[in-house]
Amino acid sequence: MIVAIHQPQYLPWLGYFDKIDQADVFCFLDDVQYKKNEYQNRNRIKTPQGWQWLTVPVHYRFPWKIDEVTIKNGVKWGRKHFQAICTNYGKARFFKQYAGLFEEMFDRQWTGLADLNIEFVIRLCQALEMEDVRTVRSSEMVLTQEPTQRLVDICRRLGGDTYLAGAGGAGYMDVEKFEASGVRLVFQSFQHPVYPQLFGPFESFMSVVDLLMNCGPDSMSMVRKAQRKNSGVQEGNRTKYPG
Repeated sequence: MIVAIHQPQYLPWLGYFDKIDQADVFCFLDDVQYKKNEYQNRNRIKTPQGWQWLTVPVHYRFPWKIDEVTIKNGVKWGRKHFQAICTNYGKARFFKQYAGLFEEMFDRQWTGLADLNIEFVIRLCQALEMEDVRTVRSSEMVLTQEPTQRLVDICRRLGGDTYLAGAGGAGYMDVEKFEASGVRLVFQSFQHPVYPQLFGPFESFMSVVDLLMNCGPDSMSMVRKAQRKNSGVQEGNRTKYPG
């Protein structure tokens, strides 16, 4: 059984959903340190002027964990994000089909960033028509804080015999310790697909929102057509992938 693990991200990119799609169980690593100015509280959409960030304003103090970070609800961020999606994707082919999902999510009052991100990912998996998606949260387990051992323990507790790591996983994992654990280690290698897109030349590494609005029911087939070579780390991908 394949286990994949990743921090909960906000409106993630395509590679995040490719990882979920390849796993039998996906674990949201929500009890590790929050990283400011990465993809845990923001992501990018495409506009006529190029890409722009959609950023969730948060209350955060070092060294809070992701599941401790709260949202600044005094700021009408949800309304702004929904308006940005409407403005930039209102003429997209499948906007009307998915607008209701985003309107509902942005209308809700969220307290925890992890809760927002995880619920959004689950709802987006449903919109992408991904079947049999099983997810868990690492905060529901009692785990060691040693990074590699924590990943091994998650795999074992979930009954996994294979761990699907990100393309740059070897840069932060103790590969020898992982392999000695008896859990097979493979690395994701995702080649970003090119798909119909608004506003000029193709821009990669956008939020999955961009793919969904432009390709609708064909979105996951686009992701699945991307090359997968889970037999080794692709060195050139380490700095290109947004998490």
